[in-house]
Amino acid sequence: MTAPVFVVEHFDAGGGGQYVLDGPEGRHAVSVKRLRAGESLVLTDGAGRWAECDVVGTEGKDRLIVHMTGVAEEPAPSPRITVVQALPKGDRGELAVETMTETGVDAIVPWAASRCITQWKGDRGLKALGKWRATAREAGKQSRRVRFPEVADAATSKQVAALLANADFAAVLHESGAETLATAELPAEGEIVLVVGPEGGVSPEELALFEEAGAKAYRLGPTVLRTSTAGTAATALLLGRSGRWS
Repeated sequence: MTAPVFVVEHFDAGGGGQYVLDGPEGRHAVSVKRLRAGESLVLTDGAGRWAECDVVGTEGKDRLIVHMTGVAEEPAPSPRITVVQALPKGDRGELAVETMTETGVDAIVPWAASRCITQWKGDRGLKALGKWRATAREAGKQSRRVRFPEVADAATSKQVAALLANADFAAVLHESGAETLATAELPAEGEIVLVVGPEGGVSPEELALFEEAGAKAYRLGPTVLRTSTAGTAATALLLGRSGRWS
């Protein structure tokens, strides 16, 4: 099993490469994971920088003393995969973010589609966005990633269209798509943007707007997936076909 991952803001080690992991992450390492001297862990900023460390000892219930062997940088993946996720009901949004993060998506854009029952407004919207971002962080740690997916602010349909217009490959998952995503011609590098609609589907007006921006409609497969699982299935397919899972 790979070493557990903990998030830090800096990698400033003291003399001899000694680093103190404290705060909530240190408490989790000491009191929950119960790491002991000689065990290994990874520190990351969640943006690609990371350091492999060996545990030296503990102080109290929330300070882990480690030896840092050096800091490395994981290159940004290519092609980069962004999923525009329509807002699901209840906690299905966090489920979608969690599983897409574990699978390997690079960015998630919440989308207030016209057929979404859930709408993010005011403080409620900010709270929901905060939950999505916290879920991406925790799922990134759990899946041993050192580069966590970005979770953007909620986008309107016009903003999604602008994102699609700048992509190297733009797709909308839709049951009426003439082609399947499994047979689409993908770029070797650049930006892939995929739109996942709400339970009620992408409206004809939104589909026309996205097609005008350069996106095509694709079927994912013979079955109809829920909005909270379609993005994960599509991400896995794209990662395999693009060679990132090779």
